[in-house]
Amino acid sequence: MRFNFEAPEDEDTNCLAEVEMVFDDGEPLSGLKLVGFAVRRDSHGNQFVTMPSRAFGVGGKRQYFDFLRSARERHSDTTWIKRTIMEEWHKHLATCVSCQEAVKKAQASS
Repeated sequence: MRFNFEAPEDEDTNCLAEVEMVFDDGEPLSGLKLVGFAVRRDSHGNQFVTMPSRAFGVGGKRQYFDFLRSARERHSDTTWIKRTIMEEWHKHLATCVSCQEAVKKAQASS
């Protein structure tokens, strides 16, 4: 399994990268990819990962239904994915000039 990082398609300055999880040859899901992950930043400049999800309203409040969830009801399963994406993002960021510029642009807009 590997991750591809792409520049965001929209002008959301808080989105630093859109992320695809690609399943390599020899894996059960070989040839497929799961899209919808993103590396984002909050108003304090902290970076975090969002999961593929669908927004919906309940009682006037916006909530999210995550598409990738633990089958064992353990929070640590999804935490592992988020941590792995952040580790790969920092490796990618070290060599990607356009990504570094996107991060600087996001920092300047806050």
